[in-house]
Order: sequence, then structure tokens, then C-alpha cells
Amino acid sequence: MSRSKDGNETPLMKQYNAIKAKHPGALLLFRVGDFYETFGEDAIRASKILDIVLTKRANGAASHIELAGFPHHSLDTYLPKLVRAGNRVAICDQLEDPKSVKGIVKRGVTELVTPGLSFNDQVLDTKKNNFLASIYFGKDVHGIAFLDLSTGEFMCAEGKLPYLEKLIQSFAPAEIIYSKAAKKTATELLKNEFITFHCEDWVYQYDFTYEKLKSHFGTANLKGFGIEELQSGTIAAGAILYYLEETEHKEIQHISAISRIAEEKYVWLDKFTIRNLELVFPQHDGGVPLIQVLDQTVTPMGSRMMKKWLVLPLKEKGMIEERLNVVDFFYQNPALIEEIISPMKLIGDLERLISKVVVGRANPREINQIKRALKVTLPIKELLKVQKNPTLKKLSDQLHPCEFLLEKIEKELKEDAPMLTHQGGIINDGVDEELDEYRGLATSGKDFLVQIQQREVEKTGISSLKIAFNKVFGYYLEVTHAHRDKVPQEWIRKQTLVNAERYITPELKEYEEKILNAEEKMVGIEQRYFQALVQEVAQFVTEIQQNARVLGTLDALLSFAQVAIQNNYARPKISETETLEIKEGRHPVIEKQLPPGENYVPNDIYLDNDTQQIIIITGPNMAGKSALLRQTALIVLMAQMGSFVPASYARIGIIDKVFTRVGASDNLSKGESTFMVEMTETASILNNLSDRSLVLMDEIGRGTSTYDGVSIAWSIVEYLHNHPTFRAKTLFATHYHELNQLASDFPKIKNFNVSVKEVGDKVIFMRKLKAGGSEHSFGIHVAQMAGMPNPIVLRASEIMSHLEHDKSVKKSKENLKSIPKNNYQLSMFELDPKFQEAKEMIDKIDINAISPIEALLKLHEIKKKIEG
Repeated sequence: MSRSKDGNETPLMKQYNAIKAKHPGALLLFRVGDFYETFGEDAIRASKILDIVLTKRANGAASHIELAGFPHHSLDTYLPKLVRAGNRVAICDQLEDPKSVKGIVKRGVTELVTPGLSFNDQVLDTKKNNFLASIYFGKDVHGIAFLDLSTGEFMCAEGKLPYLEKLIQSFAPAEIIYSKAAKKTATELLKNEFITFHCEDWVYQYDFTYEKLKSHFGTANLKGFGIEELQSGTIAAGAILYYLEETEHKEIQHISAISRIAEEKYVWLDKFTIRNLELVFPQHDGGVPLIQVLDQTVTPMGSRMMKKWLVLPLKEKGMIEERLNVVDFFYQNPALIEEIISPMKLIGDLERLISKVVVGRANPREINQIKRALKVTLPIKELLKVQKNPTLKKLSDQLHPCEFLLEKIEKELKEDAPMLTHQGGIINDGVDEELDEYRGLATSGKDFLVQIQQREVEKTGISSLKIAFNKVFGYYLEVTHAHRDKVPQEWIRKQTLVNAERYITPELKEYEEKILNAEEKMVGIEQRYFQALVQEVAQFVTEIQQNARVLGTLDALLSFAQVAIQNNYARPKISETETLEIKEGRHPVIEKQLPPGENYVPNDIYLDNDTQQIIIITGPNMAGKSALLRQTALIVLMAQMGSFVPASYARIGIIDKVFTRVGASDNLSKGESTFMVEMTETASILNNLSDRSLVLMDEIGRGTSTYDGVSIAWSIVEYLHNHPTFRAKTLFATHYHELNQLASDFPKIKNFNVSVKEVGDKVIFMRKLKAGGSEHSFGIHVAQMAGMPNPIVLRASEIMSHLEHDKSVKKSKENLKSIPKNNYQLSMFELDPKFQEAKEMIDKIDINAISPIEALLKLHEIKKKIEG
């Protein structure tokens, strides 16, 4: 296959190599007959990913090439697997009908599917956008653009690297492109966490990209989209349009606008915060992100909309209140929720369906789904119109009924049309006379033959006349010799048998022509009508995209209302003041995970800029400090995205930035220690503060020695309190009790602790926040609860009681030196009779069986004996 007899390439391989050379980075699916074949390295890769047989073909000059293929009709099964494995896949089809060509068939790449560019339902996740991102690295300001080809959403922004990092974390693109020259910078930024592709440097030029955008949108400039001034953003966006061309995506009218991600409209969440708070993705396997609790949407558009709202909470009071008013309205009218949700469940993925229509990939079933979506949109529109809520009335006005289109699809397309157009049975009866005629021929052909037969029997009087069919003559009339003299002159004799004659007539021939071609003609007419219908639907792309957005918005707001009703959430009061007050706040995710019958212990939080700016929370590990920090941030973010909150009362002075430093997120695989990661994240917070920031710090400094840790934590708290311009509201959880001293030195710092109750030798975590610092960390109790061996628990208690004799930091080094040595020989006991007695008492104790409380009592007894 690879070479001809003289050792040269075969014509087919020559053609393959020429096409492969144009797409070197892509895995090439090469159509040969009824199969898509892969060759060489591609075949080795494809066979592993798809688990298909790898063969070798030899041909002339003893050369061979690896080969792996699959039937062309299985493309939808295999393509998603290749793309999900991170491959760019070039689909090379036959551009001519092989029957009509002598020699090699003309072939060409008809589509290049990449992880970020796909319409395939198996590649896409209905609940998530599939973004392709493009980054332009400038000197100070960098540009970024996001496109979801499957929905037509196109956005761009610009800013410094941390802002780009935050957006990448928020939108989680499936693929990122950038220029070759920026490879080093891009690698540092993206750290091999994303699938990337680099374009030639000339693509990322301002003039080229600006023209690309103008010619695509057919505008004189980009002012109407609000991105005229975003030079870096424009470059990133224009490069995406170039990339679409390169990947053979030419039908892109559904990308009808581009918008700016307005940084000033949304709360700043850095990439660490999005990760730490587990807004969209859990940090650990089996974890539950916030989106899982909030998302009860019934349409894919609603689910995708909610994800956007979650990572882009609002800062403008008016916009937040507008969402809250709608949620409140539904909250007061639960019957209305069901009334709207019921038809909404039938809508499906309207946004992606209309995109498929534009690119000519919609099948009859998908067009029918658009019809059903338009049909159920009408009652929703009417229902919203009569509600006493201005936002719902506005949403009603924004829904297009598309009555003309609805009627046209209803009239022309069969309700039960199959998925594939060549299967027939797509177009309704009564749409096209010719089609009805062919359909009549194809379905009631036998009846028609019977009619001809009866008519001819009556006309000629030949009672034994019959009509039959064979492959040689087609349809014919058969007359026995007895009636031969009754045959009309215009009949043409075709064959003489022993006892009969066979004839044909022009009428029969004409009918035969029709009936034999009926199937083919029917499919042709139906496909013509279907194509025209698809083009008609494509004319309504703007209206249907708008419907999808409006329905997505409505769906997300309905979901907020349902979640609020189910989980007993309250409407937050959004205020322009700088006070954050939460009463009986709960963690929205943890409370859902509690075992039945166990209630979440709620807590109050109060922060402002003048009296209680920083709260230092002490208390043992496991007491709930981290949960308290996270729930405060989640309540603020939920309120500012327009949702009710898990609290009995919440007054939210609008926050513009949320920073979290929670938990140790080791990055050892990338050569960074826990402490280094912790300090990097903390530095990012301190360098980006604002007056309306909410800062949550959990156990800062624990990744280093106690002295370093206390010193760093202490100085961070001082810095936040004494900042010359910004008074960031801060919750600082720590196990360093030394920090409680800060409250007496600084007026806006207050101490709180998460209470613990000691019952005998047991510790009960009350999970309740109360004023004042905590004295103990109860770490040894926690070790005991975790099943640490008794000898270790006892030894730890001994060391701790010794250290607690002297708490001053100055003397602590000497104190550490004077810790009693753990001398297992106990030879000192032999020097003194008291010690001898103590040794005998100790010898009798079974250390592995004794309970901690018995051990402490026994220790007390031994101590008395020695001192006595």
C-alpha cells in the first residue's frame, strides 16, 4: 500500500502524505471507501486510544506502514474518544463520487476537530461550555478571548497576568491557542494543565486581527461591541477567527457578536479562591462543589448560565437586586415555579441546536426539537407577561414567538421524522404534489397495478389477463394463447412462451419508470425541502439565540428559588455600607452532606471597617474553623450572584474582592513546597487588596517552624489592620494562641474561638463561635480520637504539660532543652528507694491496654510518690 513495485509511493499514499503535510500536528482520518484509515504514527496512536486492531501493509520494495481504521458510519463513536484524549483530528473526505472518477479520487480535509472546536454531542457536555481560549501576551497588558463554537458565545478581555489566570480558572477552556513566540511565557502561565496549540507569530498582529473581526461582523469598527479600545483583547479575539478558518470552520454566522468581560462589573475572585472555595470543581475526588447544590436547572442553557454567574458574581446593587426580586417573587409563588418548569423541561439545548443549524449539521430530529422548543416558549411567554414583576415582563418581551418558522416546520416536517435524511419519510403529505405522487406510487403501487389490470380486463374481455414483473422486461401483461386474438394493436409483444404471450404498453413502461425511480426521487425531493427548511431556520438564528439566553436566565433564577425553598434560605439585604453581618449562617454544601437527623450548627459573623475589621478565630483542629471561613465567603458570593443564602439574616455590604488562603494545597509534583505555595497565595492577597475586600486566612504559617509561623502570621494581621489605604474585612483562623495578644494592642481586632466542651477525657466539638481567645489546641485529644497508639498519646501529654509550665516565647528555647528525656532504661530509678517503688508501679501497668484517663491518674499517683 505504501509503495509501488518500483519502490515509489503509491498514488494514494502520495495524496495522503501531501494532505498530512498541511496538518502536521493533527491526527488524520483518511477516507478510503467505506472506512476512515490512519497511517504510521497516527495509526499507532489511534489503535491505543480506540482499542482497534493495528495492522501493517507491505507493498513493493519491502516497505511497510502501520494501518488502523474503522467504518465511516462509526465516526460519531470514535471521533469523541480521539478528541477527549487531547488530539486535534483532521477529517479527510472524498470530494468526488468514486463511481464517476477514473484513477485516484480527489480528497481534502473537510473539518479539523480540536478539543476546543466541536459540535459533536459526544464531545460536548450539555451542562458546560466548551471554550476555546486565545491569549495574546503584550508588554504589560495581555489580551484573552473565549469562544464557544457550539453556542456562538464570544468574549474578550485584557489585563495583567493574574487577571488572565483568574479568567482561565473560571472559564476552564478545553483548548488554548497563542503565538509561537510566546511559548515560554505561556508554558509558565499554563503549567501543562491545558491542551494548547501555537499559531504563527504574524497571526497575533493588531492590524490583521482588527480587520478579521470587522469583516466577520460586517462593521466599520468595533465600537458597537465595546471593545474598540481593547487592543490586546482584539488581537486575541481576531486570532480565534483565523484559527476557525484554518480548521475549516467556515459557516460561523451564529457568532453574531462579541462582548467584553467587564472587570469592573464582577467580584474579583483570584484563581486560588475559585479553587479553595470549590465553586465549580471539587478539590478532591468525591468532593461536592457549590454548583452541585445550587444547580437544579432543567435546561442546558440554564446550567451553563449558572456556572457563569457563579464565577462572575455582581458588584452593582441594582443588578443584584433585580435577580433577587425575581427569586423572591418565585419564592412567594411556588405554584408558578412548577407551571413554568413543566414546559421548560421540553426545551432541550436550544442554543447548541441553532448553532448546528447554521453550520448545516442539524438532522430532522433536531429541527423537530427546535419546533418543540418554540412551541413551549409561547405559553412561557404568556405566563411571564401577566406576572406582577417588571423583570419577568421584560423577559417575556425578549422572547420571540417565531410564529412563521413554527408554522413552517409544523407544516412541512413529519413529527416522527428519522435522524438521517436519506432514510425518507421526512416531509409531510400535502407539501409537494410530485412527492405525494411518488409516495403514492411507492406505497400503493400494487393497488395501481390491480386498477390497470381490472381496466384492461373490462376493455379487452381477456378474463385471465395478469400483470407481473421480471428483471429483464420490468412490468408486463401476460395473455394465454386462447385469448391472443383479443390483444389490442398498440400492445407490444416482448416474449412468447409455450402457452402464453407477454406484452408491454407505453402506459406500463411509464408507470414502471416512475415506480422504480420513486424511492430515489422521493429522497431527492425530501432532501431538497429539508435543506430549504434548514436555511429558513438559520434566518432566525439571532431570535432563537436570544430565546435561549432568556430561557437560560429564567431557568437559573427558578433554580435559585427552588433551592431557597428546599433548604430554608433567606433573602440577603444588599447594602452600600461596609458592614457584613450574618446571623445563623450555615455552610450550603456541608449541611447537605450531614447524616439524617444531624443539624448544622449555625454561626453569626459581624465585620465592618471601623470597630471589628479583623476577627482572629482560635480553637482546635476539627472544631470547624475552616468551614466557618468558607461559609462566610460562600454566603457573600451567593448573595452577590442573586441567590438567597443559608442564614436567618444577612446584610451584605457589597464586597468587590474575595481572597482565600485555605488549607495546604501541596504542589510537590511541580517542585513547590506547601509553605512556598502558601506564601505565594498570601502574597497575591496582600498585593491586591481593596477597601471592600473580604480576606479569609486559614492557618497561615503552619508550613514552617512555630517561631517563623507565629512571626509571619502576626505581621500579616498587623499589616491588614494598619494598611494605609484599605481596611479589608478579615477572618483569620489560627492555632497560634499567641495571636490573641493582638486584640489588646489593636482596636479593630477581636478574638473569637470555636468552643469545645471537655467531658472527662473526651472532647466534644460544639462548632459554635464565641467571643474571646482559646487556650488549648486539644491536638493530643484529636490524635487520641484518630486512634494514635496510647504510648504516643501519653508521651505527648508529658511533653505538653512540661512546656505549659513556661509559656513565654523568650524562654521557650531553654524550655525545649529541659524536656525530660524519654529514657526507656529508667536506670535513674535505681538511685533512690522512692524511684524504686515508682518503677515497680510502672512495671505493673500494661501500657497498651490502659485508657488515657487511667494513665493520667496513675501518672499523678506516681508523681506524688516521687515528690512525697
